[in-house]
Amino acid sequence: MARAPNYAWERKDRDRIKAAKKAEREAAKAAKARTKPADETESNTEE
Repeated sequence: MARAPNYAWERKDRDRIKAAKKAEREAAKAAKARTKPADETESNTEE
């Protein structure tokens, strides 16, 4: 016998995975933004 679909759980699971990926991308973006100004100030002092 086939199982009844549990659409609510499947949607919540997809949303949870999507939110985790989004948080990871935002964290990487924030880390890149933190390192970028430091690199720019170093290059400005050399000139």
